[in-house]
Amino acid sequence: MSGKMADVVVGKDKCGEQRLVSLPLSRIRVIMKSSPEVSSINQEALVLTAKATELFVQYLATYSYRHGSGKEKKVLTYSDLANTAEESETFQFLTDILPKKILASKYLKMLKEEKREEDEENDNDNESDHDEAES
Repeated sequence: MSGKMADVVVGKDKCGEQRLVSLPLSRIRVIMKSSPEVSSINQEALVLTAKATELFVQYLATYSYRHGSGKEKKVLTYSDLANTAEESETFQFLTDILPKKILASKYLKMLKEEKREEDEENDNDNESDHDEAES
């Protein structure tokens, strides 16, 4: 690493040496290599990806805390993160990863309703097919 990047220090590792990032680079390398388009990973790219990830997670947590319900209790909750993903345009791409929690009974009820609607659509399709066959 060169220039200013080497001057920024975030903490120390197990041996007491200073580190630029706190996320494990080996794990980030594994995640990056899981993409079929990636053949090799430059060390600077790895460190920058780790740092960007840390900053993103920090921003998400700070935003969720400031706009969440746990502020009074000084707690960041999963529901704060899920609400942020759902309500903030910036974080909407996370809605599949951070879905709102629902009770199992409510989920089962939703599944039954979806199945009933599908069955009704299929019945309507079958009726229109039957009507066309008669004409």
